[in-house]
Amino acid sequence: MARLAQTAGLSDLQKEILSTVRGFVDKEILPNVHDLEHADEYPEQIVKGMAEMGLFGLTIPEEYGGLGESLLTYALVVEQIARGWMSVSGVINTHFIVAYMLMRHGTDEQKQRLLPKMAAGEVRGAFSMSEPDVGSDVAAIKSRATAEGDGFRLNGQKMWLTNGARSRVVATLVKDDVSAGDPESSVYRNMTTFLIEKEPGFGETRPGLRIPGKLEKMGYKGVETTEMIMDNVAVAAEDVLGGPDKRGQGFYQMMDGVEVGRVNVAARACGISIRAFELAIDYAQQRKSFGKKIAEHQAIAFKLAEMGTKVEAAHLLMVNAARLKDAGQRNDVEAGMAKLLASEYCAEVTQESFRIHGGYGYSKEYEIERLMREAPFLLIGEGTSEIQKTIISRGLLKEYRA
Repeated sequence: MARLAQTAGLSDLQKEILSTVRGFVDKEILPNVHDLEHADEYPEQIVKGMAEMGLFGLTIPEEYGGLGESLLTYALVVEQIARGWMSVSGVINTHFIVAYMLMRHGTDEQKQRLLPKMAAGEVRGAFSMSEPDVGSDVAAIKSRATAEGDGFRLNGQKMWLTNGARSRVVATLVKDDVSAGDPESSVYRNMTTFLIEKEPGFGETRPGLRIPGKLEKMGYKGVETTEMIMDNVAVAAEDVLGGPDKRGQGFYQMMDGVEVGRVNVAARACGISIRAFELAIDYAQQRKSFGKKIAEHQAIAFKLAEMGTKVEAAHLLMVNAARLKDAGQRNDVEAGMAKLLASEYCAEVTQESFRIHGGYGYSKEYEIERLMREAPFLLIGEGTSEIQKTIISRGLLKEYRA
């Protein structure tokens, strides 16, 4: 058992789940990731194995066919999977956010209809908030719902959908003039989340809804990232997350999902950091220079010390944020801190590992080359570091108001 990134106070079941996932990563992911990642090939067999282990329903209550585990358990599972291949954790991340939003905000009918199939992995979820001209400024989204009869027509273009092609349900945030004409209404009260069900695949996946081809990326390969174009898509009032009475609550529902998403991104960053550290400390004890192993040179030993400390610090912040959410407490500041520190440290630890590898780190034959392309994604996913600092500072100023 490694010393770093251990979690105190876990139940026997949690330990068993993590041990099973760790074994799966070592036997099924790490031996295959090099070829799959460089071919940008979807990991069908790995995903099938995750479904068989019940990971798609890890946090879904038992009454809907899931395992009913906590956010902490999920985050620790994600950490292990990202240690093997960050893209694989992406397959279940947005699926998990949609399932969480359904559990928290969905109607009984929506839960009964979707959650059992999501727990089995038959229906996979995608999360759609970003747009081509909109990054962190969610209030500036342009996609729109227009009331028509007993339902709505959706129009607009969405961006950066993980699982965009393979998903069967997409939680989508659009503008909705539910509070139009009310001068006291916040801009965020004019947004609604719709659950758009579709067929998997590219092209037109339901009338008016098109998923263009896969977006090419520097890293985060294997899992598809897509756009979603809505051209007069007809949806029912019952497709509003939480039902028609929850029109105008979309922004708040999405932010609830993003909070757990930030814990997830922190966990992914921790996983990559752990792997980068493992590769560095192993290589440093094999490679020799000036007549001794490079780990015996103080310059390298100090790098390893700093890397290990960063791995441990990021892991502890991530665990704390997850436990706060599980306890029903607000964790926006703590999730922001965990995401900020874990993603920044991930980039630093990965780069130090790259430097320890020397010229070999630049070769595609070595695993650290892949991690160098994956780590930057975590600096921007689920909100940039600057957005996290904004959230953290606002929360602190509120708590420590003069």
